[in-house]
Amino acid sequence: MIGSLRGRLTRKSIDEVTLDVGGIGWRVWIPLSTYEALPAEGEEAALVTHLHVREDELTLYGFASARERRLFETLIGVSGVGPRLALHVLSRLTPDRFVAAIRRQDLTTLTGISGVGKKTAERLVLELKDKVAEFAEVDTADGEPVRLTTNGEDAVKALVALGIGRAFAERAVQQSLAEAPEAAAPELTRRALSSIRE
Repeated sequence: MIGSLRGRLTRKSIDEVTLDVGGIGWRVWIPLSTYEALPAEGEEAALVTHLHVREDELTLYGFASARERRLFETLIGVSGVGPRLALHVLSRLTPDRFVAAIRRQDLTTLTGISGVGKKTAERLVLELKDKVAEFAEVDTADGEPVRLTTNGEDAVKALVALGIGRAFAERAVQQSLAEAPEAAAPELTRRALSSIRE
């Protein structure tokens, strides 16, 4: 199983990239959220991946974080939801917005995703309502995203200095802050890097 790739980003488009890893170009399908977190073409990039195996095809799907990959794998476990539809979901809604839509049984938001009809939206709510809590990065008391503390902002800057996209770095640090709100910047950076490499 191919769990991750790191290499030079030779091609980048809104739904797929090519990573040169040791002279081999890996074609990887991605959601919009991952596209926004990637560096420019020619720079080094890292993706966590899911290898989808079918009788006549092997397809790699890549994500900026292990959290996105876990949500993707949860989505394709829903009856009638394939990898391409799962990518549409991740491209249209952030994990937090998707979690909120499932919790609220918001069929209007879900059917606004290309390829998701009413029956599929109802099935998503039915099958995922008890599984989405692990993907939330919000304070359920007020529904607002975790705010970056001064230490959190310093951790984001450290990750950006390591070549990680700011949007991706912010999400990783937010997750670390949710787990350890009083942690110093070096600890938050370590935790964020650990989650990125999972």
